[in-house]
Amino acid sequence: MFRLGGWEWIIILFIVILLFGPGRIGKIAGELGRGIKSFREGLSSEKTEETSEPKEENKEK
Repeated sequence: MFRLGGWEWIIILFIVILLFGPGRIGKIAGELGRGIKSFREGLSSEKTEETSEPKEENKEK
C-alpha cells in the first residue's frame, strides 16, 4: 500500500498553509476542537441518562 513519509507530510502541510493561510487554519482547528468536545459531552450525557433512568424506575415501583 501507499504510505506517506515525513517529507510527504511536510509538503502537504506547506501546500495547505499556502492555500488557506495560517489564520484560517487556526479557526478551522478551533471549530473542529469545539465540535469534538461537544460530541464527547453529548456521549457522556447520554451515558449518565441511561444509568440514571433504571434507578428512577426502581424507586417508583
